[in-house]
Amino acid sequence: MSGSTKDPRRAGGRSGRRPGVSGTREAILAAARDAFAADGYDRATLTGIAARASVDPALVRHFYGDKESLFERAMEMPWDAEEIVAATVAGDPERIGERIVLGFLEIWESGTSREVFLAMIRSAVTHETAAEMVRELITRRLVGPVTRALRVPHPELRAILIGAQLLGLAMVRYVTRVEPLAGLDRGTVARVTGPHVQRYLVDDLDVDP
Repeated sequence: MSGSTKDPRRAGGRSGRRPGVSGTREAILAAARDAFAADGYDRATLTGIAARASVDPALVRHFYGDKESLFERAMEMPWDAEEIVAATVAGDPERIGERIVLGFLEIWESGTSREVFLAMIRSAVTHETAAEMVRELITRRLVGPVTRALRVPHPELRAILIGAQLLGLAMVRYVTRVEPLAGLDRGTVARVTGPHVQRYLVDDLDVDP
């Protein structure tokens, strides 16, 4: 009678490596971005995020602690703000407004940035940490450095006005998806709205010193 030989590839169950720690962390962060973007901070839960990442909720708490800490980590932007600002300031000074809008739209539509922005905006209404992140991102990291580099009067006010324009654009184009604006290509949107941003950037604001 011949003995049976077990296939070594099947003896141990599933083949291949199990996801490592770094892979699990990234899966949790990706799931968190999706959850916060879809539901906002208040409605997203660690249990729901764990389910999206196919891990135990205890593992989410082990790696990131509470929901606040996870939110802060998930909202880290994967791009270099200084590089974007430098590219915006360089070139034709009469089209800086257009480049600000175009750069903002390109960030929204690249990689994980879309989920991060959506999560920030949907969460900012009810969550102060998210609101502060939006203020920091728009007025201090992206637009503020541009107004300061141009040495125009009232740089902080100009940055806030431009930030309001950009956030309104983002709400209509990406959150509520109002057509035809939502379907226009980035270049067209930047060309149409850029002159308004340019006025906030360089025109006399007629405010007290």
